[in-house]
Amino acid sequence: MQIVTAAQMQQMDHRTIETFGIPGRVLMENAARGATRLFLDRVYKNGPGRVGVAAGRGNNGGDGFVVARYLGQKDIPTTVYLLSTADRLEGDAKANFKLLDAARVPVIEIADAQALASRQEEMLLEDFWIDAILGTGLKSDVRGVFHDVIELLNNSRKPIFSIDIASGLNSDTGQPCGICIQATATATFAHAKIGHVQYPGTTHSGILDVVDIGIPPSISADSDGGQYLVTAKDIGAIIGKRPPDTHKGRTGHVLVVAGATGKTGAAIMATTSALRAGAGLVTLGIPQSLNAILETRVIEAMTLPLPDQGTGLLLEEAFAPIVGAAASKQAMALGPGLGTAAHTRNLVSRIIRETDIPLVIDADGLNNLAGHPSWLEGRDATTVLTPHPGEMARITGLSIADIQKNRVQAARKLALQGKVHVVLKGAGTVIASPDGRIWINTTGNPGMSSGGMGDVLTGLIAGFLAQGLSPEKACQAGVYIHGLAADMLSVDAPWGYLATEVMDAIPRAIHRIMHDPPEDPVKTMFF
Repeated sequence: MQIVTAAQMQQMDHRTIETFGIPGRVLMENAARGATRLFLDRVYKNGPGRVGVAAGRGNNGGDGFVVARYLGQKDIPTTVYLLSTADRLEGDAKANFKLLDAARVPVIEIADAQALASRQEEMLLEDFWIDAILGTGLKSDVRGVFHDVIELLNNSRKPIFSIDIASGLNSDTGQPCGICIQATATATFAHAKIGHVQYPGTTHSGILDVVDIGIPPSISADSDGGQYLVTAKDIGAIIGKRPPDTHKGRTGHVLVVAGATGKTGAAIMATTSALRAGAGLVTLGIPQSLNAILETRVIEAMTLPLPDQGTGLLLEEAFAPIVGAAASKQAMALGPGLGTAAHTRNLVSRIIRETDIPLVIDADGLNNLAGHPSWLEGRDATTVLTPHPGEMARITGLSIADIQKNRVQAARKLALQGKVHVVLKGAGTVIASPDGRIWINTTGNPGMSSGGMGDVLTGLIAGFLAQGLSPEKACQAGVYIHGLAADMLSVDAPWGYLATEVMDAIPRAIHRIMHDPPEDPVKTMFF
């Protein structure tokens, strides 16, 4: 599903008006008609009651004026609270404002704090609110009467329906601009915006629907900025069905290089998850002194004992046997539980710089890579980095706070600069490809905040790579199925389930995608 930035959506609107001759007022009418239907279906179904429309003086306010008119025509008591003065309105917003009088929709002007104070008690009597204050172009912090009205509406605890975007939300990052409406539901237009589907924007948007307002498909295609939402339909198409004559020789062989004393669990989970993803064969390369332990835990996988001189750590002398083993493999998972000792760091460096096998690098693989971006230079084979924000900070030199402020930008920048595929984990995991394309995941939940989850994801992605999926598709499938497996567990236990339980639920998650796919969280509504 295509998602857009504010600038891309604005460009689509302009091209529709200029190229196809569809007037802006028609687009506004289409948008408001669909938004009205959604308001009645999503929010007002618990009515009846009084509706307040908080409207700014821009096009977002104009949408609100049209919604107010439609509600008035249905004899729903509706009042528009204009957060400006009527004489400052322009264009389509002004034209639709003038129709409110004929529709007998009362308007109250609230242009400053004094006016708000005089009307506050009256506003608190409204049973429902429609938020048409600020649109998708907002970049700076909300101030003045806009700030105070948003605060009033949130504190009222009344249902709020946002038009296009929750006022105060940055549509490109999902971050509140100081303060933000907490919407029960949102109707956005033509395409969901990045901010709708990135945390915390998801929590401010409530139930999100996309209204088709008549943007021609050719314009949407021409304005495709390379940002997408990962959906169940996408993953179903990616994993497909296997031919009846499939055998393990056709489904790939993964080499997992992982583990150290005290961190054998990470190696076990990455290995088993590659098998759960459907890889035909998996070999676990581990420190020789740990082999006897791990052979009893990875029954279906093979082990490759590597020289460690009794240290329980992988040393640089393990490089030659790893290269020999990698020659017959289709993908390598590198890093879970490796540690960051100097000899191990040297080994990781050589694997990254001197092998041509597709790599999925996680955990201590990333920690060893941090501060050494040159290791990625000249590497031609597929490289997937799967950092959480802390690991991302160590790799990029950015603070965790800066990364979280704009996760899409951070992931895209690293992917472009390093010519790698980046999976930035977290709420709304971001997948970035070396050509700048972005995918945002829609599965997963807070119960995944426990040790080992990343090791499971590493094995999953490596398992899908080994089966011949492109790196973009392997990342999408791995991230989505990982989150879906956890979502299925969260039905019975919102948290407290283990990474190994997520690992064991992977086949059921794949079955669900193929036979009973979950509904996508964002729907496009045609009216």
